[in-house]
Amino acid sequence: MARSLYEWLWQHEFWLPPGITWEDMQESEGIHYPQPRDLLLSIPFALILVVIRCAFERAIALPLSTKLGVRDKQRPKAQPNPVLETFYSMCRKNPEEGELLSLSKQCDLPVRKVERWFRRRRNMDRPSVSKKFCEACWRSMFYIISFFTGLAVLYDKPWLWDHRECWTGYPQQPLQPSLFWYYMLELSFYWSLVFTLPFDVKRKDFKEQIVHHAATIFLISFSYCANYIRIGTLVLVIHDASDCILEPTKIFNYMKWKKTCDSLFMIFSAVFLISRLVIYPYTVLYNTYYYSMEIFQPFFGYYFVNTLLIILQLLHVFWSCLIIHMVYKFILHGTMEKDMRSDTEESDKDEERDKIKEKEKNGITYFSNVTSNGYIQRNGSEPLKSRAHLTNGHVKER
Repeated sequence: MARSLYEWLWQHEFWLPPGITWEDMQESEGIHYPQPRDLLLSIPFALILVVIRCAFERAIALPLSTKLGVRDKQRPKAQPNPVLETFYSMCRKNPEEGELLSLSKQCDLPVRKVERWFRRRRNMDRPSVSKKFCEACWRSMFYIISFFTGLAVLYDKPWLWDHRECWTGYPQQPLQPSLFWYYMLELSFYWSLVFTLPFDVKRKDFKEQIVHHAATIFLISFSYCANYIRIGTLVLVIHDASDCILEPTKIFNYMKWKKTCDSLFMIFSAVFLISRLVIYPYTVLYNTYYYSMEIFQPFFGYYFVNTLLIILQLLHVFWSCLIIHMVYKFILHGTMEKDMRSDTEESDKDEERDKIKEKEKNGITYFSNVTSNGYIQRNGSEPLKSRAHLTNGHVKER
């Protein structure tokens, strides 16, 4: 059964153009082609990256955040309550109005206190600023290294300057060691992101991030097996170009260097929109869809790769809409709006609103007590009872 599945999966019709078989891709002395088994190396490399990341965040990023003045906000903790904790863990984190009434009766607490408990409990699960800072530092370091590594690897490659060269001699294009290690570096990194998904900061586009990671891993893996490495390297460099600017922007945001953050975000927006909405469609999508047809007829790998590339492009459009909205707000108001993908604190506004209401309530009570006794004063003057009004409107001191 397993052998039949293996033989079906690796049919050359799935992976190679018509007329080419796996025998044509056999390695010889001095000529090496991509072998599917090589992809297994990305798993242990990904685990090594996870270990390096943990060490980097603890030994470098966390102390750096303290020196740069990144401070975590003090959050009021939710008081232990077994009933509310069970509902929070088993049912939902944001109960509806009817559920709040039921919970308040079970706990013998006012509805407002139940609402406050859930707000504080949700805030306890939100990542701290220092955690976000450490994560941004790690990604920033990797994307910068990856981007310049990609430029160094591709600088002297003909397909970087002439995109038709991606298909010269395809699929019998020898695999160079620099391209192999560059591919392993990128694939291992995205596997490491998948391994750390449960522990990383979850943003509002969490589902889109999962789709992005899955599409990227499938694209890198399939392009390696089908020897789409030349087009794959272009995809990787284009993506890293904007990512290596985004993460430093986050770092300056957590440091509250507002002007630097705003300036970098505008640069990132320009690079992202140009690279993902202009360069990527022309250099990659048009290249794989049209230029490749000059070399071979369509086959399964052709349709599969183009499908994954189009999924990435749809995600680019989704994120571009968010970025354009933020840039529009910046131009309109002169200040950068918070990241729309980030989950905001609830306690700040809600707790302050509660305090203001309490103060207003106390102030009204005090005001009523004072006016009932006739002790209103103006500008620090004496009480009105100590003054006598004359018929001409003047005041005579008693």
